[in-house]
Amino acid sequence: MKKAILRNIAIVSALFVVTFSIMLITNYFQVRDTTPLQTEVVETLKQLNDANNTNLALQEQIRQLDLLARKAYFVRLDHLMAGVYILLGMLVVFIVSARFYFAKDKNIPVKTIDPVDEWVDKTQARKYVVWVALGMTSVALVFVLLSSPYLTTKEKTSKEDAAETNLQETALVVEESEVPEPRADTLQTAAEETVSEVAASKVTHNSFRGNNSNGISAARGVPVKWNLSSGTHIAWKQSIPRKGFNSPVINGNKVFFSGADDQARELYCYDLNTGEKLWSLAAVNIKGSPKQMPKTTKDTGLAASSVATNGKQVCAIFATGDIICADMDGKQLWAKNLGAPSNHYGYASSLLAFGNEVFVQYDNQNSPKVVALDMATGAERWSKSRTEKITWSSPVIAYVNNKPQLVLMGNPAITAYDPNNGKQLWRVECLSGEVGSSACSANGIVFGASEYAKLVAINATDGSVLWESNDYLPEVSSPVATKDNLYLATSYGVVASFDTKTGQTGKVHELNTEFYSSPVIAEGKVYLFSNDGKMFVFSADKEFRLLDSFETGEHTFATPAFTDNKIVVRTENSIYCVTAN
Repeated sequence: MKKAILRNIAIVSALFVVTFSIMLITNYFQVRDTTPLQTEVVETLKQLNDANNTNLALQEQIRQLDLLARKAYFVRLDHLMAGVYILLGMLVVFIVSARFYFAKDKNIPVKTIDPVDEWVDKTQARKYVVWVALGMTSVALVFVLLSSPYLTTKEKTSKEDAAETNLQETALVVEESEVPEPRADTLQTAAEETVSEVAASKVTHNSFRGNNSNGISAARGVPVKWNLSSGTHIAWKQSIPRKGFNSPVINGNKVFFSGADDQARELYCYDLNTGEKLWSLAAVNIKGSPKQMPKTTKDTGLAASSVATNGKQVCAIFATGDIICADMDGKQLWAKNLGAPSNHYGYASSLLAFGNEVFVQYDNQNSPKVVALDMATGAERWSKSRTEKITWSSPVIAYVNNKPQLVLMGNPAITAYDPNNGKQLWRVECLSGEVGSSACSANGIVFGASEYAKLVAINATDGSVLWESNDYLPEVSSPVATKDNLYLATSYGVVASFDTKTGQTGKVHELNTEFYSSPVIAEGKVYLFSNDGKMFVFSADKEFRLLDSFETGEHTFATPAFTDNKIVVRTENSIYCVTAN
């Protein structure tokens, strides 16, 4: 009876392996030349959109079809990987069941056996079954690898772009009126930093995408080339203690980031110059914290939100709704739970430090709000309810006529608040879908974009819309702008520039890769990481030339942090520091 069961399992699993292998091979030939943006249907829709650019109903239908195509594409990738695991699992079942079935067949007495047993007991036939199953599995796995977009050969850039190998030191002019100090009594100068053997940099990167979360760095002597495998221009590299998609921040000689898993949620501090781990702080014993970790997707996790610091305190928030704050030496100052966020991907909005306050965008299924907390005590300065749906975007500070505005993306609106009291300044309903990209600003204009909606330029003085565009919209990556040009990166490999005054599309680069990391401007150049770890460096001007690109070899989803002579990069598994020296 036991042998009959093992025999049936072996036969069924062998048939499954062969059938499933054929299905995966067939899948390769069906989708090898297909992407969500390269079909005749999509091209036809684009032509219809161009010919009917005033038909809002048609444009909305096209956006919905485009959204469905993208979702289907990435669902296919998930199913492809699931198919690989199922195939390998059934192969293991076949091998194990066959092994146990034949375990005692070396010296079998002569007996009457049924036709199936007679067939499978023949040595040569056994070999055929095993080799056919193994052969079909191997061929199927080869075709799975070939059909994976992550292993396809990257398209070469144009000869004109490839010829641009000498980086030009074009200085980015930032008007003083655009980045005034938030409050004179709340900022810590470089002289107030803890004295160390190496002088601390005066250029900070205090939040996601830098100070004010606006994607522009004042760093000087920024590295433009490095080699992670050989260690060229690499000051140090360390393994990540716990997983997380948040970006590093820099203040003085300290680097901060967070990580989390089912066992712990932690805030980390590393030495900028040596890579030494200085301290870590765990989020524990917090009143109201959920006993079980919330369910999150693999590309969000429990620590997707970047930390924030003002040079005196540093705060971190996790997908549980727990927020913790420490002084610069790692001593916990306070911790609280803001309520477990109801979010089907996981909480991902980053914190924003501004003076003595930290801002939290908490757009979830239950009670969406924006909160300002005192960084020293955790006391609530103010809180405003919001009517937005779930959002994964992060708050930014925009300066308009020398006054700060707290700007939040959401579904369906982009909204500006007075950061001192939470008073709403203006609101523009212009977005839809799953909003993950954050806003940026320049010269009194706020720019917001979402892949399932549009790109919008808003006069932040009165909240009036200056222009809109439906071309090249980001999904996760946030745009960055100078006075004259706006730059953004998409999840389908297009990096584009726009004229900030007219919205006219400028130079467009089709790079055949995905971008989740956000572009940052430093010393007149745009730095941008692709998901597969390739660094692209562009000129931050109207020409938007590709100056250089090079592989780092590690998947990179986070946005790097910049300071004088250094860049700190967080990859999927490590954190490292690039130096210009």
